[in-house]
Amino acid sequence: MSVYDLFGFDKQFNKHVIGTDEAGRGPAAGGVYAAAVYFNKITEGLLKDLEILNDSKKLTTKKRESIYDAILNNTLNKIVCIEVDEIEKINILNSSLKAMNIACSNIARNLQDSITLVDGNKLIKNYIYPQNYVIKGDSKSASIAAASILAKVSRDRYMLQLHEEYPMYNWAKNAGYLTKEHLEAIDKYGLTKYHRPSFLKKHFTKQLSLNLQ
Repeated sequence: MSVYDLFGFDKQFNKHVIGTDEAGRGPAAGGVYAAAVYFNKITEGLLKDLEILNDSKKLTTKKRESIYDAILNNTLNKIVCIEVDEIEKINILNSSLKAMNIACSNIARNLQDSITLVDGNKLIKNYIYPQNYVIKGDSKSASIAAASILAKVSRDRYMLQLHEEYPMYNWAKNAGYLTKEHLEAIDKYGLTKYHRPSFLKKHFTKQLSLNLQ
């Protein structure tokens, strides 16, 4: 879809559209991020700057970085991180939805007649503003696609910072996902305060089983 199609999708709602998406539900290390985006002024210049706008997963790191500032500086937006300790208490789905709730509420409270579009197939729990979920919304809606960029780039930068602290896990490359290299590092060095123990139960059960054989 072109950038015009993405903005056209949002326009059909005839409301102030807030898009939201998350990054970091799958990894076994680091917090989960969510972003909310509302385009309060759409100009031809902005459309040109965002001509490659798409689902963040369909763009290279370089392309995501190239439009991050254009989104950040030309929208009302909020980026929220829920850290590992809370993920372990309330689980990753609830943490993702909580991050979305905080981010979207920050914008929705200042808008009248808004609709929040949530990427995926779940609505935000305990959200007091009108909302719809949009399956594969990050490739349909400009606002959701923009939110996916903010969330993904912010989380990747955060994982680079954590990599400086614990370079042996190579989070700069794997972003906390359980690659073979990451699992081998966990077996060698153990867990850090940034790991999600609940995501590693199967791995440790398997290792224990192998050790007992």
